[in-house]
Amino acid sequence: MWELDQTNYLYLLLIIPALIGLLLWNLRWKKNIVKAFGEGSFLKRLAPEASSTKPMLKAILVLVSLLFIVIALVNPKIGTKVETVKRQGVDVVFAVDVSKSMLAEDIAPSRLEKAKQLTSQIIDNLGSDRVGMVAYAGSAFPIMPITSDFNMAKIFANDLNTEMVSSLGTALSEAIQVSANYFAEEDSSKAIILFSDGEDHNERIDDAISIAKDKGIRIITIALGTADGAKIPIKVNGKIVEFKKDGEGNEVITQMNESTLKEIASATNGEFIYGTHTPEVLELVEQALQKIEKKDFEAQQIADFQSQFQWFIALALLTLIIDAFVLNRKTSWIKKINLFNDK
Repeated sequence: MWELDQTNYLYLLLIIPALIGLLLWNLRWKKNIVKAFGEGSFLKRLAPEASSTKPMLKAILVLVSLLFIVIALVNPKIGTKVETVKRQGVDVVFAVDVSKSMLAEDIAPSRLEKAKQLTSQIIDNLGSDRVGMVAYAGSAFPIMPITSDFNMAKIFANDLNTEMVSSLGTALSEAIQVSANYFAEEDSSKAIILFSDGEDHNERIDDAISIAKDKGIRIITIALGTADGAKIPIKVNGKIVEFKKDGEGNEVITQMNESTLKEIASATNGEFIYGTHTPEVLELVEQALQKIEKKDFEAQQIADFQSQFQWFIALALLTLIIDAFVLNRKTSWIKKINLFNDK
């Protein structure tokens, strides 16, 4: 595998075609000047040792040297070695509620946007842990498998939206069950961070809690919303056009139900956290994860990319040295082999 360290220097490559154009113009200008003085055979007699091809060769060498210098500035890096390293940490699965009720704006900017922000910031605070992600509404489905690639996890978190799950409602039990299936290693440290407003339209929560307890999974529940609740906005091009209504035409008020979330956290020896104040949430999540015993696991990673700029600097110097030794006049040994067709 390879990567380019400083891609902004690639714009310098535009100098090369500009110089080529300037060189061709210069050659045409010289040719016209020569014609003004006389025929080519006459000028050859005046300067018999002048080479007609070496000036072009010298120009090419300078252009090639410039190309190598630009590549050196870009600093290509190569790292194909895959290493298996031992790390200590917790496997953390983020289960995020993407039901329509999460569009409510009783906490800014909305329940779902708050969940996405908290997910990214929690990931930033993790150490040598691994993360996975599940989205759920009326059903749950995996978004991202367990990985140590935090950048990728944050990209997935940012893409969460209420259109991901077509089934309506909120199935906390299925979210827990799908998340629990992420943990393949029996001896790993396991935690689920469950974002929800607490609305549950499924009565099988006890079964899900039992599965989590049997696997030794601690569940940290983060409650999003307020007890007073809020309407669910329907937006077009970022503007509210109406609010969600029930079958009788009444506007739906969605309220945060903390009792179910507290039950889940308590039953799994986890932690219940109000998701309103970000600094407090981050601190409490960190404390909860620190209570979980870290266990060893193996992870594969690509070795650090190695800079290769020095090779291109050496090639640039080599071409410049060759250019210095190439003279504009003919040389005896080259004349013998007629390398440049100067005879």
